[in-house]
Amino acid sequence: MSQRFIPAIFMRGGSSKGVFFHAADVPADRAAMDAILLEVLGSPDPYGRQLDGMGGGISSLSKGVIIGPPTHPEADVDYTFAQVAVDQPVVDWKGNCGNLSSAVGPFAVDEGLVQVADGEALVRIHQVNTRKLIHARFPVKNGRAVVVGDYAIAGVAGTGARVRLDFLAPGGTQCAGLLPTGQALDVIEGLACTMIDAANPAVFFAAADLGLTGTELPDAIEAMPGMMARLDGLRRAAGVRMGLGATPDAVGLAAPRIAILAPPAEARLLDGTSLAAGSHDIQVRMLSMGRVHRAVPLTGALPLAVACRITGSLAHALCGPTPRADEIRVAQPSGMLAVGAEVRRQDGGWHAQSGVIFRTARSLMKGAVALRA
Repeated sequence: MSQRFIPAIFMRGGSSKGVFFHAADVPADRAAMDAILLEVLGSPDPYGRQLDGMGGGISSLSKGVIIGPPTHPEADVDYTFAQVAVDQPVVDWKGNCGNLSSAVGPFAVDEGLVQVADGEALVRIHQVNTRKLIHARFPVKNGRAVVVGDYAIAGVAGTGARVRLDFLAPGGTQCAGLLPTGQALDVIEGLACTMIDAANPAVFFAAADLGLTGTELPDAIEAMPGMMARLDGLRRAAGVRMGLGATPDAVGLAAPRIAILAPPAEARLLDGTSLAAGSHDIQVRMLSMGRVHRAVPLTGALPLAVACRITGSLAHALCGPTPRADEIRVAQPSGMLAVGAEVRRQDGGWHAQSGVIFRTARSLMKGAVALRA
């Protein structure tokens, strides 16, 4: 045969999609798995469309997931995430995808990896990349994850069954701690910023300091002469400060993410509607794998919510007082996302206790993906 096939399930989790594999069906060797993921997703594609694979031409649709038996005593499954670049032969294994995290529990139940009773299920997930625990709660009926429901999320058409994700002690996934430099506010190339690592490393700059309003849509930002190069330069400089690379060139594509923040304001959304200024607490435009994200990665929204709770941070200054103590309302190009963050000050430093996000998820296809023999 000219092709061989590997069992896989194509799943949507939140506002992302990815190809899910059982660990037993794929090689443990990372180099071998890199080659498989690049071919399965259709990368690298100089046309940016991934037509010869399962990817969708943007970072949120170019992802792989491996689920296997737990290696952590307090987990039910291991979850390993791979971010696949669209136009480069690059697979990044360092971070996590918060959106696809919402599909891990339903996958584990539907595939018989975890036995749960009908009602609200709890699946304890060991996120291998970040060495953190995530608790997923979602409804189960007749031994399978429920997908029909009335919960809606920005950027995804229709509604589904709600999945609650609790990220436990999310600080310090790749860096030395929650605040890698020990400071809530730093300066890079003359610009104030906050560098933080909660669920994933991120660096935040003020839109006004970059000559932006913070309400610009992704295509408009990408079309600005020199803007993407400047943002990547700032991102790489922050990566060095955060200990993610000895030099700017050594900092990878996936981490840290860089985001542009602005205070609440009326903003036009990708679907043509508008978001009122009073509907949110802070605005964000976040880059992922060199592109401006059409929504906001959940593992980008979570460090933002944590930063909003840290006095003295750039995010805290732009966010201001929030009407609810248990959530931060984040405005992004696809709408509004509510994120919960519990942060405390202890022993002279800041500690993130947990972050909470709600998503929906479902399987889109089950079968096998083809590889050239």
